[in-house]
Amino acid sequence: MAKKPKKLSNTIAQNKKARFDYHIEESIEAGLQLHGWEVKSLREGKVQLTDSYVIFKNGEAFVLGAQIQPLATVSTHYVADPTRTRKLLLNRKEITRLQMATEQKGYTVVCTDLYWKNHLVKCKIALAKGKQAHDKRATEKERDWNREKRRIMKVHNT
Repeated sequence: MAKKPKKLSNTIAQNKKARFDYHIEESIEAGLQLHGWEVKSLREGKVQLTDSYVIFKNGEAFVLGAQIQPLATVSTHYVADPTRTRKLLLNRKEITRLQMATEQKGYTVVCTDLYWKNHLVKCKIALAKGKQAHDKRATEKERDWNREKRRIMKVHNT
């Protein structure tokens, strides 16, 4: 019998901390301007989005804080900056709308996911509002309660 091909996920990296720290209002898909060595590192999964966020400058959007570690084979002949500012490829309307939203108090734009779409790297950015400490505790309490409910139902059904 032939083996079934393994389904490959197109997700490169996720920023799970963003979902814990922020209320996600709206998500947008954006292209990402990368160097060749960065694409190779993404294929190896050497990326971290934990503290990444989006800034707006001169009518353009940039991702700050995303770390893409260079491969050892690349860094021998090229000085690679793992935390360089990377340009987001968005429409003018999207940039303007996000920039206006971030000027409101408490809103920010964070990078939540990096993934492959065909042969291109896409970045899912989200308009988010910061959670306060009591919101974070409520989220954690609800997650624990849901886990406990699943455990009880599993024991009860067997």
